[in-house]
Amino acid sequence: MDSSGKEKEAMALMAEAEKKLKSSQSFFGSLFGGSSKMEDACDLYGRAANMFKMAKNWSAAGNAFSQAALLYLQMQSKHDAATNFIDAGNAFKKSDPQEAINCLNRAIEIYTDMGRFTIAAKHHVTIAEIYETELVDIDKAIAHYEQAADYYKGEESTSSANKCLLKVATYAAQLERYPKAIEIYEQVATHAMDSTLLKYSAKDYFFKAALCHFCVDMLNAKLAVQKYEEMFPAFSDSRECKLVKKLLDAFEEQNVDAYTDAVKEYDTISRLDQWLTTMLLRIKKSIQDDESDLR
Repeated sequence: MDSSGKEKEAMALMAEAEKKLKSSQSFFGSLFGGSSKMEDACDLYGRAANMFKMAKNWSAAGNAFSQAALLYLQMQSKHDAATNFIDAGNAFKKSDPQEAINCLNRAIEIYTDMGRFTIAAKHHVTIAEIYETELVDIDKAIAHYEQAADYYKGEESTSSANKCLLKVATYAAQLERYPKAIEIYEQVATHAMDSTLLKYSAKDYFFKAALCHFCVDMLNAKLAVQKYEEMFPAFSDSRECKLVKKLLDAFEEQNVDAYTDAVKEYDTISRLDQWLTTMLLRIKKSIQDDESDLR
């Protein structure tokens, strides 16, 4: 069956669902099995939604799942309502990101009310990703990652919480909210330090924290590096720590060439990602600005 045929079938199922719904609301209908008719209507909306999905009509699919979700809420079937709001959100993601967020928020309300915080956290992450990629509203993405991290922490899922917090730190640093980024990087590094599996990644987080300090103030960065070396001796031997020290020396000497050479040397072995490039350029610019101030 082609997509127009599937759409027609979906429309017919929607019409049937509405008919069932009307008869369940009539006086006689409510006397004779009103709730079973509502259940039938939910089932028909669900089938219609799946037909719309097959026809790639995402808005209509989202709408049908939403109708089913609202009916389940009327029948006090909270779990089924939440599941249908999630299905609606996933369909709307492909056509109307804002409506997808509205549906996922409805599901989150139900899950938190039921005490299902891990599932709620997972959907906060999905909303954060929509804000990140589709709507490009970074402040809202940060808020949802923070909420997800809070819920994960409450459920003792520290690694999932840290994953969300690292996203927050990445954006906070890009938006020049360095104290927030530093606090997160230090917290995650300290957690990683104590874990056999994660120990290796601690140096990366201390490195990022040191660069954030550097963006604020060179002396702060110097003191931070000393503190990190005391906390985590393995940091001293890392290429990341050696780079920061070289950069600090270049900064003190106001030597842009030495700074650039140190970064290039590091980049030949460990490729710089977009975030590191941005931070390192900001620090370099501050040396150049200081140089021109002195002239």
